[in-house]
Amino acid sequence: MNLPNVVAELVKTQNNFDSVAYANCFSETAVVFDEGKTHTGRKEIEKWIDKANKEYQATMKPLEYSDTEHILTTEVSGSFPGSPIIMKYHYEFADGLIRSLKIV
Repeated sequence: MNLPNVVAELVKTQNNFDSVAYANCFSETAVVFDEGKTHTGRKEIEKWIDKANKEYQATMKPLEYSDTEHILTTEVSGSFPGSPIIMKYHYEFADGLIRSLKIV
C-alpha cells in the first residue's frame, strides 16, 4: 500500500506509542476530531494521544488508502471493548504535515 510519507510515519509512531513523534506529524495549528472531542494544536494533540496510548494501547494496521479522498481504513487493536475494530482516518494535509484528522 502506498501511503503518503506523513501517514506512514503516523502509523509507525502510533504502533510504537511515541506520542511526541506522533504529534510531530501534525502542523502547529492542526485539529483532531475523535470520540466527539476536538484537539487543537500540536501540544494538545500530543497530550490527547499520550493519554489514549496509556489507556488503550491501540495499534493500527492499514487496510486501504484512498488517494483521492485521503481516507485511511485501518484495523485498530488494543485494550478496549470490541477490539479489534475498523476505523477510518480522514486527513487534510498542508506542507507535508497533517492539518486535520477526523477519526470515525
